[in-house]
Amino acid sequence: MDTQIEIAEVAKMSGPQKAAAFMLAIGEEHGRGIWELLTDDEVKELSQHMSKLGPVSADAVEELFVEFASMVSTVGKLNGSFDNTERLLRKLLPDDRVHQIMDEIRGPAGRTMWDKLGNVNEVVLASYLKNEYPQTVAVVLQKIKPEHAARVLSVLPEDFSMEVIMRMLRMESVQKDILDKVEQTLRVEFMNNLARTSQRDSHETIAEIFNFLDRSAESRFLSALEDRNRDSAERIRALMFTFEDLAKLDPSGVQTLLRNVDKDRLALAMKGASDTLRDLFFSNMSERAAKILREDMEAMGPVRLRDVDEAQMEMVNKAKDLAEAGEILLSDNKGEDELIY
Repeated sequence: MDTQIEIAEVAKMSGPQKAAAFMLAIGEEHGRGIWELLTDDEVKELSQHMSKLGPVSADAVEELFVEFASMVSTVGKLNGSFDNTERLLRKLLPDDRVHQIMDEIRGPAGRTMWDKLGNVNEVVLASYLKNEYPQTVAVVLQKIKPEHAARVLSVLPEDFSMEVIMRMLRMESVQKDILDKVEQTLRVEFMNNLARTSQRDSHETIAEIFNFLDRSAESRFLSALEDRNRDSAERIRALMFTFEDLAKLDPSGVQTLLRNVDKDRLALAMKGASDTLRDLFFSNMSERAAKILREDMEAMGPVRLRDVDEAQMEMVNKAKDLAEAGEILLSDNKGEDELIY
């Protein structure tokens, strides 16, 4: 539970924190004129502080108003949170701008989108950037920290990296409209997917629930749903991420997953895997590790299907955790373009 800010702590609050509390306190009617004068970056920064403010006592609010030379003794206790911030912004700004701002402050750690890129695993970022124009990549690498840019360059294909470097050498100051366009593209096509902050469709929710069912229950529910609503059943089936979908991981993703999975659970999960998936995992192990895994699988003898399902679901959930942390890429079930899960 958040600790309430009391009057004695007002003096310790930073300027942005005080401004955030002040804007929450004056609300929509009196704050509209101020919000309209702020730049996008100022709105984002202020919104971020509002969302993290937590409870503020009525006495502390009154002390803040004294500092702002506006004595207000009737303002009650307030609570700065994501929901309260978003609710206020929706009354003041267009929905698309509010969505963009809330995505920014709810996404991976970092104040701006460029800061957030610095928290994305270099393999994941490089996997996205390798499909962009070298000039776009050059702009991105100039905006992120040098040490992170170096790691991304080392992962990109060598010829492509050299092309990016040449573009960076020839690049002078980047025009604001170009920078804005690159930022918008990254936000829409990459950061929003990575953050997974958009409101989820009900089919996605059900698909995730069905992922946790054992095979017989899953088949039973999907069959029953097909009888009532075939379109929804097909959509849910397409959204479900299954154990066999791990075959879509690239070698780097397979190796990362293997390092994060208990070896006993891996052996049990692989007992029920297809030959294709087994070959993929074995090919990304050392000969010795693959030999040990095969021996462990043989030593198990017959195993219950339910136990295999549980082990496989553990691996799927671990893969999702790693994808959400930006350490691996998962593909969609339709086998089309790669998506950040």
